[in-house]
Amino acid sequence: QVQLVESGGGLVQPGGSLRLSCAASGFTFSYYAMSWYRQAPGKERELVASITSTGSSTNYADSMKGRFTISRDNAKNTVYLQMNSLNAEDTAVYYCNARSGPTYDFWGQGTQVTVSS
Repeated sequence: QVQLVESGGGLVQPGGSLRLSCAASGFTFSYYAMSWYRQAPGKERELVASITSTGSSTNYADSMKGRFTISRDNAKNTVYLQMNSLNAEDTAVYYCNARSGPTYDFWGQGTQVTVSS
């Protein structure tokens, strides 16, 4: 049974930091590219960051560059998202995604991040 379980979300003040984690099980984690997406109220889901299966390459949405860092630990079947300098526009539900080719595409249930004073 495939599972992606996100954790680490919560309420943070503007300028603060959070580290999200996504624990994977039920598939061969090291074969999959991993990504973080987010969806704010009334908006479409958008890509935040992605990382290749080996962790050798990463990609970020322009508004996250320099503030967010995606990483993975294949020994722990976990992907992380370090988020710094958070602002109100970062408030959203953050989702973990695992993808391998066009067929295998898994999603977590999401974790809420709220940036507010």
